[in-house]
Amino acid sequence: MKRRHFLCASLLASPILLLRPAQAEARIAHINDAINKSGRQRMLSQRLAKCYLQVGQGIDMPRSQKIFNASLALFEKQLGELEAFAPNAENRATLANLKKTWSAYKSVLLDKAPNQSDAKTVLRLSEEVLALAHASTLQLEKISDTAVGHLVNIAGRQRMLSQRMAKFYQAINWGVAPPEALGNLIKARDEFLAAMAELSASPKNTLQIKQDIMLAQQQWFFFDQALKSNAISADSKMRFATNVATSSERILETMDRITGMYEQLG
Repeated sequence: MKRRHFLCASLLASPILLLRPAQAEARIAHINDAINKSGRQRMLSQRLAKCYLQVGQGIDMPRSQKIFNASLALFEKQLGELEAFAPNAENRATLANLKKTWSAYKSVLLDKAPNQSDAKTVLRLSEEVLALAHASTLQLEKISDTAVGHLVNIAGRQRMLSQRMAKFYQAINWGVAPPEALGNLIKARDEFLAAMAELSASPKNTLQIKQDIMLAQQQWFFFDQALKSNAISADSKMRFATNVATSSERILETMDRITGMYEQLG
């Protein structure tokens, strides 16, 4: 696979998170929109690594490659929007560091076809991009200083955790995971469950939000089962890894919708 083939999927064929009207705008409308998009950058840092690992193993192809291309384009687009919106010097400085680290991350992601040697660098840089995107999101939430802003951050972070768990699973599956990967997966799982309980208890939940939270909880059951699967053959290893890939996308889509509904409450 050559580099140009890794970038060729049409955006019209891309999965979720690209074609919604609110995301088609070239600017950020308000602080909750900024929190949502900054929080989505956290998710994309993990989703890109997940898809890199999946493409390298031939998991859920060609959808993994389409999701990779969509995620790359969306990260770039939102980074520009967040830079234009940056409300203070602290946030501008964080975004400048994020842009620099993102450049290094993107270079490794696109330099060669996914391979086990570069995968370790991809995993390391995905952590660095995540840390900076999270810092930027917390800065924006602090500026908002509202209950709704907090809900947008927490719900948005669930998107990231879904991809983070899948990333570590696929890294372990390919034999490229760092020693702390399993512990980090378990930690992400605990954080996801705690945040879901917090969201479920929010007095600001509308009927639609409550229904989608119930849907996310149902999807979590299947995702959690996939994460706990133990392969005993090459066939089952591929099947379980595909289940993780697809179920992580379903729960991501639901949590993205919930985050958008919280954003609209503001």
